[in-house]
Amino acid sequence: MKTPPDILPKSFYKKKASEVAPKLLGKILHRKFGNYTLAGIITEVEAYEGDNDEASHACGGMKNKNRPMFSSGGIFYVYFTYGNHHCCNVVTGKKDEGQAVLIRALQPISGIEIMARHRYHRTCKDQKEVINLTNGPGKLCQACAITRKENEEDLAGDIIWITKGKKIPAKDIAVSKRIGISKAKNIPWRFYIKDNPFVSRKS
Repeated sequence: MKTPPDILPKSFYKKKASEVAPKLLGKILHRKFGNYTLAGIITEVEAYEGDNDEASHACGGMKNKNRPMFSSGGIFYVYFTYGNHHCCNVVTGKKDEGQAVLIRALQPISGIEIMARHRYHRTCKDQKEVINLTNGPGKLCQACAITRKENEEDLAGDIIWITKGKKIPAKDIAVSKRIGISKAKNIPWRFYIKDNPFVSRKS
């Protein structure tokens, strides 16, 4: 497969997760699935930074499960949670720093019918169901058939890749506390596109 000309360079991912996270908004996540390419605009993310972040998988050091987080930025980190869904992350920073950005929501733009089959086993009935396809970390992984098989995929590869998309101005980015965690709850490292319906929740 030919590399897209607008694919994000590895240098994009080499910074702290909290710096990379808001810059990922508006970028486009692509997932090659058989003869199809599923794609969506990244609308919501959360940053997790290393051993000092009690909510991060990297807190407590490297283990077999979180090993991809300690790679050099620019690979995918996928984990299975609550016994029923996957979550996908973009690894950031330098090797051994243990940083990643959780992709919480997408606005689907390509392969919507395939995504609907994965989520609903049929086509979408209305716009509400289109919005519900990928407006959550578990939902987007199910819709895009992202599982542990995609763990450690190179984000400049031909299975999962991210392209430049559209730059979101700072005034259009909302910032809040992270969701669904019990530790380090007050750190404002959740970022999402204001007024975009394809997010898990507002504020």
